[in-house]
Amino acid sequence: MEEKTVQNSLKSVAVFCASSDGIDSEIIETSKKLGAFLAKNNIRLIYGGSKRGLMGHVAAGVQENAGKVTGVIPEFLKVKEVVHTNLDELITTQDMHERKLTMHRLSDGFIALPGGFGTFEELFENITWAQLGLHQKPIGLLNINGFYDDLINMLRKMVDKGLLKKENFDLLIIAETIEELYEKMKFFKPLPTPKWITKNQT
Repeated sequence: MEEKTVQNSLKSVAVFCASSDGIDSEIIETSKKLGAFLAKNNIRLIYGGSKRGLMGHVAAGVQENAGKVTGVIPEFLKVKEVVHTNLDELITTQDMHERKLTMHRLSDGFIALPGGFGTFEELFENITWAQLGLHQKPIGLLNINGFYDDLINMLRKMVDKGLLKKENFDLLIIAETIEELYEKMKFFKPLPTPKWITKNQT
């Protein structure tokens, strides 16, 4: 019997990215284009609630195309220099841990744009949770202008050295364009939940 292709519902997507602009104009422009793409496909943006940097550009791209944005920000960052106050919804959390859990709960999938330590931490935490069978949501890496080339090569080296299983590496959906990433995320097939994970743990 032929296996049916299941299309993932992506009504909301969490985007992880830098709270600074950086110096690559292509990365800045693509961040804004991602926001526009989400809006045009009726996908709500879930993000860190900042008006600065790439985070602000993604939110602007959504809003300029009549899309919906939910920001999630911890109380200690809720200062006027950082927080985006003109959102459809702004959720304030007690700390960073609650912020990440809230973003995870509200999202049907995740996309990492270029960023720094925070972006890497959010990306790898979600991959680790997927590897453990704690969720089955698609995780995308938008490799703009080769930004993540070295990281991808490092992950492949981990597979080559037997420190990372190929099927776990494949949990990370990698693409160089927004359209390709979206298509891959829609038809992503997660790994089976490990037998030692119970239903109430997922």
